[in-house]
Amino acid sequence: MQPSGSHFFHQPKAVWATAFACVVGFMSIGLVDPILTSIASGLNASPSQVSLLFTSYFFVTAVMMLLTGFVSSRIGGRHTLLLGAGLIVLFAALAGTSDSVAELVAFRAGWGLGNAFFVVTALSVIVACSRGGTMAAILMYEAAMGLGLSAGPLLGAALGEHSWRYPFFGTATLMAIAFLAIYFWLPEQPKPAQKTALTAPLKALTHGGLLTASASAFFYYLAFFVILAFTPFVLQMSAHAVGMIFFGWGIMLAVFSVFISPRLAARFSQVQILSGCMLAFALLMALMISGDKHLIAACIVISGAVSGIANTLYTGIALEVSDSPRPVASAGYNFVRWFAGVIAPFAAPEIARLSNAETTFAVAAGSAVIAALILLLRRQSLQQPQSDNRHSHYPPAAERPVMVALSGDLSDQVLLQRAANLARLQQRPVELLHARTWETTAEDAIDLENHQQAQQVLRSAQQWLATRNVLANATLLETPASQLAHAVQLKIRELNPLTLVLGHSAEHKLAHLQHGHLAELLQKDKELCSELLIVPA
Repeated sequence: MQPSGSHFFHQPKAVWATAFACVVGFMSIGLVDPILTSIASGLNASPSQVSLLFTSYFFVTAVMMLLTGFVSSRIGGRHTLLLGAGLIVLFAALAGTSDSVAELVAFRAGWGLGNAFFVVTALSVIVACSRGGTMAAILMYEAAMGLGLSAGPLLGAALGEHSWRYPFFGTATLMAIAFLAIYFWLPEQPKPAQKTALTAPLKALTHGGLLTASASAFFYYLAFFVILAFTPFVLQMSAHAVGMIFFGWGIMLAVFSVFISPRLAARFSQVQILSGCMLAFALLMALMISGDKHLIAACIVISGAVSGIANTLYTGIALEVSDSPRPVASAGYNFVRWFAGVIAPFAAPEIARLSNAETTFAVAAGSAVIAALILLLRRQSLQQPQSDNRHSHYPPAAERPVMVALSGDLSDQVLLQRAANLARLQQRPVELLHARTWETTAEDAIDLENHQQAQQVLRSAQQWLATRNVLANATLLETPASQLAHAVQLKIRELNPLTLVLGHSAEHKLAHLQHGHLAELLQKDKELCSELLIVPA
């Protein structure tokens, strides 16, 4: 059940330490945007040379995505976090001492190594240590990510106005504090039961659906990194002005990732939404061709909203479409998409040098269109596998059953009692329905319930009904939380129950704010042929 708001803030020190480190880790993505021109001036470097700060960072991040699962599954979450945080402290501090672009690029690569170790582990550690349920932990992680993405440009601007070196020293100091907090407050985490093989992520990419999602994301992220790494050179504004623009970008990205993206995914096809996002992104890039700095600034901020939706949905498709374990699929997907961060930051200023900035934006717009075409032309490969553990025990000739949707909490007892009364009165079997769901963030996905817990919900309900001489089948759905309503609708159409018994809570839980309330969504389904019996919680 969703915890109260007070539980969200009353977290163990380990959770706050890890969340703070997440903020600092995500700061590093937008930290250098406001100071790119200052770095170029201070080190007598060209835009292409300075853009290598992104190229080296994401090259190491991309490659390490193939290795971080291998390492973390062997040394555990705590040691992986400490390793990542320690590397960030070391290389961020060294970056601030650089006397040449070559040194700065090399140290930034080491920074990417640390961030790769950190990001892959942070969400699972927060979930494992938090109070108040998985949804509260995911919100904590999403809030840390949003704060980091939006605060990074502000920190870079505030410190960068004095010296381009200060943002690097500031990040090193903040992450050193986070390192100490994790060291003293985070207990040892259990190691994963299954170790990840080195070659597993590459093997996962042989799946057509995962490869399609990854290839489309690659072309999208080419355009994404033009926004991130190239537009500061075009704007030619002060560090403070660029920092405020990218602060707005980060806010839009966080809000649309956490709240808008799940709502859209609960109602529309993910391929349709992503295709629309890519065309919208292409339009924004096309508008930037005008060269008007105020229009470019507005497009940057608006692109944050589009990216907030696209980042989460791309991750969702990549982690749901194949039969590979999600950590393995995530590693393969991240390996491909982050390579866009290797190519685009260097290629964008080079294209502008050889031609002009307008050509760079035109190429980026074309890249976004290619991303949409890949999705549309290969959409059949993106059909998600269905997992259904239904075993029929009542005679095939039985009439339409009474279906009861179980949530796995105390409210199930009331639903079961109503379903049992109906079944006995109408002499029908009961169909138990329970969904094991997971939440997708822009970086990863996490189970809200493990398989054993979900099976136990159904077994307990069957045993309770058996003691009352009510025959019951069990159906376990496995689906992302954003697709829960759609998955339930498909199952209702398949089993065609006479009555569907489900609960409804007036409480505004986080899951309801993100995805909508299942009962309300089913009430709006005009094609539903079953009677809905909604029981207040």
